[in-house]
Amino acid sequence: MVDTLGMILAIVVHEASIQDRDGAKLVLERFAKGWTRLKLIWADGGYAGKLVEWTRLHLRRQLEIFKRSDNVNGFAVLPKRWIVERTFGWLGRYRRLSKDYEQLTDNSEAMILIGMINLMSKRLARYEH
Repeated sequence: MVDTLGMILAIVVHEASIQDRDGAKLVLERFAKGWTRLKLIWADGGYAGKLVEWTRLHLRRQLEIFKRSDNVNGFAVLPKRWIVERTFGWLGRYRRLSKDYEQLTDNSEAMILIGMINLMSKRLARYEH
């Protein structure tokens, strides 16, 4: 889960056997513990359905879904979705994250956070003057 700048707010790495919507519940619960003031969450069409109601009832947050238009042929940039994809692109530059080297999901989460810390540190260093 990222903010509008693409910085990680919450992360959960889970087994591939867990459906995305079920995995989303894990990250939403982790997010809700640390970010109490944020009330609106954006997600793409893959998270539509029962997750919207679950988020409203269990976390008291609004999950707004951005769906692809049926009128568009081929590729189209979806509003807000590119933010997450851009973050994946930034993290994909780190060799350790380019392949699944970790045996434990906790280690994978730690490597992603280290990659984000590195990215943020480099950006802050640019404005040191």
